[in-house]
Amino acid sequence: MATTLSPFTLPTDWTAADLQRHLGGIPLERIRLYPPPGMATVKDVLEADAKHDRICELIDGVLVQKTVGYVESLLAASLGYFLKSFLETHDLGIVAGADGMQRILPDQVRVPDVSFVCWERLPGGRVPEDPVPELAPDLAAEILSKGNTEAEMQRKLHDYFTAGVRLVWYIDPRTRTATVYAAPDEPTQIGADGTLTGADVLPGFELRLADLFAEADRQKPK
Repeated sequence: MATTLSPFTLPTDWTAADLQRHLGGIPLERIRLYPPPGMATVKDVLEADAKHDRICELIDGVLVQKTVGYVESLLAASLGYFLKSFLETHDLGIVAGADGMQRILPDQVRVPDVSFVCWERLPGGRVPEDPVPELAPDLAAEILSKGNTEAEMQRKLHDYFTAGVRLVWYIDPRTRTATVYAAPDEPTQIGADGTLTGADVLPGFELRLADLFAEADRQKPK
């Protein structure tokens, strides 16, 4: 169940290093300084996307640019395809891609690379019209990039489960492995020859990691 939190207020005497530590040691170039840290809103998230073509998350009133990469994008698209194919015969909910912004907590807009929301969690059982709905997914999947830090991803994990997310997948393209979380302190390692399952969030869903990463190995037919 989601926990209601009050918005976090950034201390006025913080340095850039303090802010960086608070956000999980992410590279400073990913922290947008306009609007000033602590003053950004959901509207600024939308403007960053519309005017600058930058996908940003909102963390405690700070715009933080998502890491990008071609392989990561390809894998996210492939994962979304496998999930959507499963849902064609198991109509449990909807899947969103890497620009599916969701306000999961006060002053927290997260943008999973792929997310699934069951029909029961959607207001009125319908796809929300709000471009940044107040919604936490049942499943959040992240394709890890070189620019992600361990502390950043631990903070994101905490936010997801505080908001009521039930299952999190962290997929690592470098090792071709995954870490599955049914709770923030319950990681399960999936090796390169292993299989992702939907557990009780997506009953019956199975995806071999080898099949997911096969898309990154494709070559022009001879």
